[in-house]
Amino acid sequence: MKKKKNKMNRRDFIKKSTAAAAAFTIVPRYVLGRGYTAPSDKLNMACVGVGGKGYSDTHGVASENIVALCDVDELNAAKTFNDFPNAKRYTDFRVMLEKEKNIDAVTVTTPDHNHAVVAMAAMDLGKHVYVQKPLTHTVHEARMLAKKTKEMGVMTQMGNQGHAGEGGRLINEWIWDGAIGDVTEVHVWTNRPIWPQGIGRPETLPSVPETLDWNQWLGPAKWRPYHPAYVPFAWRGWMDFGTGALGDMGAHLIDHPYWALKLEYPDTVQASGSPVNDETYPNASMVTYEFPARGSMPPVKMVWYDGGLTPPRPKELEPGRKMGDGGGGVLFYGTKGKLMCSTYGNNPRIIPETAMREYQRPKKSIPRSPGIREEWIEAIKGGPPTTSHFEYASKLTETMLLGCIALRVKDSNAVLEWDGKKGQFTNYDEANAFIHKEYRDGWTL
Repeated sequence: MKKKKNKMNRRDFIKKSTAAAAAFTIVPRYVLGRGYTAPSDKLNMACVGVGGKGYSDTHGVASENIVALCDVDELNAAKTFNDFPNAKRYTDFRVMLEKEKNIDAVTVTTPDHNHAVVAMAAMDLGKHVYVQKPLTHTVHEARMLAKKTKEMGVMTQMGNQGHAGEGGRLINEWIWDGAIGDVTEVHVWTNRPIWPQGIGRPETLPSVPETLDWNQWLGPAKWRPYHPAYVPFAWRGWMDFGTGALGDMGAHLIDHPYWALKLEYPDTVQASGSPVNDETYPNASMVTYEFPARGSMPPVKMVWYDGGLTPPRPKELEPGRKMGDGGGGVLFYGTKGKLMCSTYGNNPRIIPETAMREYQRPKKSIPRSPGIREEWIEAIKGGPPTTSHFEYASKLTETMLLGCIALRVKDSNAVLEWDGKKGQFTNYDEANAFIHKEYRDGWTL
């Protein structure tokens, strides 16, 4: 009796796990070698939010078939629209997902408050998803996306590009090698915000530009009149739309101690900042996290600084030498020394430089990455799994958002105790109100 031929088609292949790849006639690109893409081995890609950072995210997946583009701001998205004239255009991602049945994967580069609803809608349909950092706008959303990833078995990635860099891998290898001993303290800083914060809601009521679908831009956020104070860039500082400097740059900076020190949920978080209102994050802030021991790794205190605040300059740092890259960085304090890197994990060095020169580096043990988006594409096609997948990214994002919550409570400098298993604050009910938000009618997670 003849054996039945496996009739698994391309669509099934992309949605199945890597174990199904052998039953399919297309050889995954990672087998053929990077730089080569068989014509039949391209994904059908849809991109939501294609102006601003969305321009580079869309071009970052242009090795595939860009079949649909979605943006609520025709003017801001014009350059991307023009670069991909054959892609169908939409202003509502829900309409796009309903009509474009051939989509394999979706990139999401909207303002923070829309990340989760777009990503969840795509994953509900079995689409692989790439979401710009921070993963979500609320702690609850982060947990729900991680849960959905497991349920659907799709390939996911958060767009914190430094996670794919060489520097991050060197930091991990050196710390795990004991280069600076046991790390007990970390200081992280950025020069953000570079947009207005510490301000109240604008009082003027300008007309909505004809090129902007304001209702769709608001998405699940509470209704408010349009104002250029929000669109297209300065939304990051507004609590209803963004996550401030911590949410913006924490995914790049906190990522490296989080990864290298195998952190998960903090026990406590405490914040202080310039005067806070109910609309925008403060101009400058400092957030302190306390993490418990993890296996053989001791408890760690991590301190975040933004708005021009910086940690004390370590005595080991040579005169005239920059801390980090001048605009941000990370300092690891170990029992045997200190390690410093700049934003995105770049240029890691043990300090002083004489200690760096004396250090016998271990062999490279962590697989190197082709790039944050390339990683994701290869994983969809049966290659190695992504490293900033939603199960990891959700916990990193949650940590950042806990700091954002600490900045919003009325009791300045309150030490908030966090139960990571239950996902709630145990000593401050007011803070629990910020774990999630109420969506406008018509919007669901």
